[in-house]
Amino acid sequence: MRKSRFSDEQMVSILRETDRDPVPQVAKRHGVSEQTIYTWRQRFSGMTADDVKKLRQLELENARLKKLLVERDPEIEVMKEIAAKKW
Repeated sequence: MRKSRFSDEQMVSILRETDRDPVPQVAKRHGVSEQTIYTWRQRFSGMTADDVKKLRQLELENARLKKLLVERDPEIEVMKEIAAKKW
């Protein structure tokens, strides 16, 4: 996926500007299309910059936990195979 030139917090602040000014005017000011602003609105509807930071932290923690789980699954399977054998 392509990296955006705006951070999530910047996207939210641009969306807050659309509450005061018309969307075409804000889009032109920031050099993005109107469709981009509507897409951001769908993604960040009702969020504040703090909420976005918390969401980012939760996503990073979730990714870390998934990575740990993937690393532990093969170890657990090997232990089950060893325990299942009769010595």
